Amino acid sequence: MSEQAPVRSPCVSICALDENDICTGCQRSGMEIATWGRMTDAQRIEVLQRCELRARNQGLWLGTLNQQGHQA
Repeated sequence: MSEQAPVRSPCVSICALDENDICTGCQRSGMEIATWGRMTDAQRIEVLQRCELRARNQGLWLGTLNQQGHQA
């Protein structure tokens, strides 16, 4: 049985916190960034879901296209 790789950081090397303590690059909060290395994969997935929601709310979500060519 092979071990699954840990959930990867969403960091895009654009590291700047806005007035709400949210990174303008990855959409994580300062606390989420600081504790990422100690999180379980389940916690990391929850953070990624919050990041997606934050990005969508700001009109920043690029997403991916599904098989039908629609944005996921």
